[in-house]
Amino acid sequence: MTSSFNVQKADGYEHLMGRWSGKLAPLFIDFAGLAAGETILDVGCGTGSLTFALVDAADLSAVAAIDHSPIFVEAAGRRNHDPRIRICQGDATALPYDDKSFDRALALLVLHFVPEATKAVDEMRRVVRPGGVVAAAVWDHYGGMPSMRMVLDTIAALSESGRRLRNRYCFQPMVQPGEMRKAFTNAGLRGVTEAELAIRMTYSDFNDLWAPIGSGEGPLGGYVSTLDIAEQAGIQEAVRDAYLAGASDGPRSFVSVAWACRGTVA
Repeated sequence: MTSSFNVQKADGYEHLMGRWSGKLAPLFIDFAGLAAGETILDVGCGTGSLTFALVDAADLSAVAAIDHSPIFVEAAGRRNHDPRIRICQGDATALPYDDKSFDRALALLVLHFVPEATKAVDEMRRVVRPGGVVAAAVWDHYGGMPSMRMVLDTIAALSESGRRLRNRYCFQPMVQPGEMRKAFTNAGLRGVTEAELAIRMTYSDFNDLWAPIGSGEGPLGGYVSTLDIAEQAGIQEAVRDAYLAGASDGPRSFVSVAWACRGTVA
């Protein structure tokens, strides 16, 4: 499996997105449902935002967490002190688990970075028992991520390559309204429902937003790292101007929305 998410260091990812995944995880768990004694699969666990929120939310029998990135697997492993949690490296489109192994398979902020996202949904359905739940959430990149759109629209105004980056980012797999619902239904899941989950991303100042991007994290950081020093400096100053919007540097807060979808295995 390939991924369109660029990761350099686990700490950089935490600064860029992990802290927001942690805020979103309890809302996603409430939407996906959870019950004591269940065995859960966390697909694309990253550094463990959902993984560790799951065992805090219910007295589970076991949690299997899997991610394609060895950086994430190693970081989540360092955090883990719970014998119920098993973390491994693997492919969301070819899960290394038997059919009907889990009560629920969950994927938080993962599917939009999997080029073969529908195949990942099929795999999640395969490993969940009849009556069990498959659920996922992805950011609404086009209309629900104003902080990232601010950065992307600024970059797009500066160059054709920036414009192409924005176009790819806004229309990644599963990020359009109803797209996950259709994929879940086509996978044979029953009672498919979709919802919107919202959190606030609050930055202490411009550097709090820019630092992980400037250090090469995520799709935006990966793009910036390909530019020469002068181009990087120009983009940073342009994004800073957009962030400040004529006021002094300091905190800025953005509402960010994720699409969530769940369905039951027949």
